[in-house]
Amino acid sequence: MKNFENVLNLLGRIAIAALFLPAGLNKLMAVEGTTGYFASLGLPAVAVLVWVVIAIEVLGGIALILGYQTRIVAIGLAIFTVLASIAGHAFWAAPVDAAFIAQLLFFKNIAVTGGLLILASSGAGSISIDGSKAKAE
Repeated sequence: MKNFENVLNLLGRIAIAALFLPAGLNKLMAVEGTTGYFASLGLPAVAVLVWVVIAIEVLGGIALILGYQTRIVAIGLAIFTVLASIAGHAFWAAPVDAAFIAQLLFFKNIAVTGGLLILASSGAGSISIDGSKAKAE
């Protein structure tokens, strides 16, 4: 049963990372467009913020897949996801024709945050760098 739980944990980490890693890589491939989008949201220091967001999404996604510092990474990504949802999917301030999609994306991100918090609570399992370190100690 424990092996099954560890496989599910790995698959869950990969599934959650599938939200962050491609998003970060897409931003990296279109830095100018991302910068313009962030500026349109009224975000501060967009020239720096774009690179911070790319780093969080790419490195956080990779860390989840590998199971490296999983509890800390999951908490950081949970905080990031809530903040990004408020900034990027503010359905309460969206035009009527865009509010439904913004609300869907907002609450999808809240669900992802829930998964991240569960991951922060449970840890990475044995199929991970964290699990390998725990076995070695």
